[in-house]
Amino acid sequence: MSVPLNTRLWRYGRWSVLYSPRTLAINAILASLIVLSATLVMTLGKMHISPADVLAALLGKGEGGLRDHIILNIRLPRVLTALFVGVALGISGAVFQSVSRNALGSPDVIGFTTGAATGALAQIMLSGQDPLRIAMAAVVGGVVTAVVVYTLARQGGMVGSYRLILTGIGVGAVLAALNGLMLVRGNLDDAVIANLWLAGSLHARTWAHAWPVMIGTILLLPVILAGASALKMIEMGDDIASQLGIRVERVRLGMIFAAVVLASLAVGAAGPIAFIALAAPQLAARLCQGTGLPILSAGLMGGFLLLAADLLTQLLPLAVSVPIGRMTGIVGGIYLIWLLTRSRQL
Repeated sequence: MSVPLNTRLWRYGRWSVLYSPRTLAINAILASLIVLSATLVMTLGKMHISPADVLAALLGKGEGGLRDHIILNIRLPRVLTALFVGVALGISGAVFQSVSRNALGSPDVIGFTTGAATGALAQIMLSGQDPLRIAMAAVVGGVVTAVVVYTLARQGGMVGSYRLILTGIGVGAVLAALNGLMLVRGNLDDAVIANLWLAGSLHARTWAHAWPVMIGTILLLPVILAGASALKMIEMGDDIASQLGIRVERVRLGMIFAAVVLASLAVGAAGPIAFIALAAPQLAARLCQGTGLPILSAGLMGGFLLLAADLLTQLLPLAVSVPIGRMTGIVGGIYLIWLLTRSRQL
């Protein structure tokens, strides 16, 4: 059995696993950076808490009282929301960039996150701010948008990468206009709250915001990992993948559905967060230099990027408060310009 370049084969009895030492090292570094960033974020706030106190509270060895309450019920849900939103967006971006075979094929560019935002916004404006209902409305909005985009982009039984992206951009523009109309025509108080949510924020995140995206990510990750190798083969072309025994349309639709749900849950938890789904898979692929689809690496990179952005917003001088969605949007715009000037495939 030949082993691909930069990979190793591990055997145990009848079982064998291919792995890349470089990818394992990169994932370990990203996981360490996530732990470090999360710990630092939980020390910041109106009440400064030392890293030792944070670790003691997380391990159940804290002194109790107000300090532990702040760590476990205010800062920890915020950190976990940021982590899993970043992971969900990173994985979703990796899937969509593989499906579209284009570095611009992320859910925020294609318009799926805008559709999820439309569903969540309708829930906020019409029925209140229950986090679980917002998450479910975001999933419905994202899935409906994905169905519309996929149907419009399908031509001759196939979905072209450029057609998918351009169709998604057009549908996203229509939905963005609809979102603006809902803000203008809605109740003033609800409109103010919805506008803050649309900026993308981790402020006042609770366990009710964290649980849906955490559970969804944990449940969908094995599904996406199981289909990653088949999706990578589909990148070579539908005909070649079919000859290899892959049910191309079934795999593509299944992976798109899982990725849309992940992106929608992320939107429902923290609002539209730009840049993460676009950049995390690209950065992970460049660091790992592997031949497979960088699902885990993209997820870890997304989690680290969002935690790092949250840390940066809290360290801004003069107590400047910038929604995290705006911060990632600024950085993402710069990255997108660089990507367009450097790539010959766009």
